[in-house]
Amino acid sequence: METEKDILATPAGELPACPVETTLTLISDKWKVLILRDLMPGTKRFGELKKSIGHVSQKVLTTQLRQMEKSGLVIRTVFPEVPPHVEYTLTDLGYSLKPILDAMWKWGENYKALNGQ
Repeated sequence: METEKDILATPAGELPACPVETTLTLISDKWKVLILRDLMPGTKRFGELKKSIGHVSQKVLTTQLRQMEKSGLVIRTVFPEVPPHVEYTLTDLGYSLKPILDAMWKWGENYKALNGQ
């Protein structure tokens, strides 16, 4: 089975045939969905993202953001300052995932309501 890294490195014509599998390949990691959620309102610095997401390590967050940048979901802007100032913003492609996240939110609310939480 191909890894996510293998799939992201392949040309678009070689992505999985199933569109659902392609979508899951790009956002299937727990942290990526939370990064998308936290960037929907707008640009955030690395530290703000780490704080808003919670229990993610710096290494994992950096890896996830780089993968999302490579797949065209996030733009990374580095400002030449000391200390370094880096901001992350969703691309139009990243923002196009909003209906999917909204549907996940709604489904999660309904599930919790049905289970008395």
